[in-house]
Amino acid sequence: MNRLFVKLSEYFLVLLFTLMIVLVFGNVVLRYAFNSGFVSSEELSRFLFMWLTLIGALVVMRENAHLGMNLVVRLLGVRGQRICRFLSDGIALACCVLLAQGTWSLVGIAMDNRAPVTGIPMGIVYLSLLICSVGMALMFAHSLYRQLTGRMSAQELVPQDSSLGE
Repeated sequence: MNRLFVKLSEYFLVLLFTLMIVLVFGNVVLRYAFNSGFVSSEELSRFLFMWLTLIGALVVMRENAHLGMNLVVRLLGVRGQRICRFLSDGIALACCVLLAQGTWSLVGIAMDNRAPVTGIPMGIVYLSLLICSVGMALMFAHSLYRQLTGRMSAQELVPQDSSLGE
């Protein structure tokens, strides 16, 4: 189920990126070749970029590919690494819960506000942040659960840099 979610998310990201490219490139061609343009292209591409960034951050987190400061944590023993990982995941979970809570309110309020050019409800635009924060909160909660139940191995405590040695 997890792999299916990641694959569907990746296909969704490709679709968003393709739409964004078509909108921006098409608008550039229309402006320079025909002295006209697609009026809502800028607004739509901005909204697509927001969705692309936030859903992409969720996928990147699933792959443990975010930037990290692992140098000091790697020098600690396994016990110190466990403590740092637990604190890090706990603080990040608290931040994600607060973000999700605030975004939930914002989405509800913004459903009545419409984008000036396209008329899209702004709540739909902000929904990407809600999906991202809830998804990340679930991942942090799962990580904390695995740590508390002893199911997280010592090798998983500090994410490995895949770019090292290449």
